[in-house]
Amino acid sequence: MNQFEKKHRIVFKVGTSTLTYENHKPNIRRLRALARVLSDLSNRGLDIALVTSGAIAVGVSKLGLEKRPEDTRSRQAASCIGQCELIYMYDKAFLEYGKNIGQLLMTRSDVENDERRTNLINAFEKMFSYGVIPVINENDGIAVEEIVFGDNDNLSATVAKLINADALVILSDIDGLYTADPRTDEDARLITDVRRVTEEMLDSAGSAGSTRGTGGMVTKLSAVKSAAEAGIDTVLMNGADPDDIYKLFDGHSIGTYFHGDEINA
Repeated sequence: MNQFEKKHRIVFKVGTSTLTYENHKPNIRRLRALARVLSDLSNRGLDIALVTSGAIAVGVSKLGLEKRPEDTRSRQAASCIGQCELIYMYDKAFLEYGKNIGQLLMTRSDVENDERRTNLINAFEKMFSYGVIPVINENDGIAVEEIVFGDNDNLSATVAKLINADALVILSDIDGLYTADPRTDEDARLITDVRRVTEEMLDSAGSAGSTRGTGGMVTKLSAVKSAAEAGIDTVLMNGADPDDIYKLFDGHSIGTYFHGDEINA
């Protein structure tokens, strides 16, 4: 049994590979399903925040490019263009279920600067008080270092710590943490419960994400360790069927559950 029946404030992170098809076009059915489930959880009285990837991929599709650009300036442009489309789709999807969203584009410096950090926290708290679901992404247009080196897995952990969340849920294209890469090793087994992130786990995690995103298992484990600094539990699960999120709140085991109060002990 997990502890989600006691969670009140949850950050969800959804990756590019979950939100888009191989051709970079948005997976509208999945996005709308995610909006429906998160809206329903918000109706329960929970504070829900969504950290989303996908802006660059959506921008690539909108521009009619054949693949994700390799140079930084082109990725910046694709992200700026794609972010407009992405937030429009989210706004439309959430409004179908009577929920308002608020967009927050963040950079690392926003969190490190005391004044801007306070402003961010105040914005989050006021949106929660209004029953609004914040939708967060990295401000790729100016945060060049994120496009080149970063990922939204660690951004989601930063947000979780910033707003004193009770849990972080990372929705990915894999069922959870395995003993090896299940795409290449048929003997790989799903690890359902983790109380310590070991060097062996990090070594077997690999590094690459999908062709449409930047993160891989290493970035997810890094996010787990970062969230655990504040005692925040993290669940890594497959986001292919957003209805599976309900299983968490019904006390069922799904994906990999990382115990935040023990990971860095």
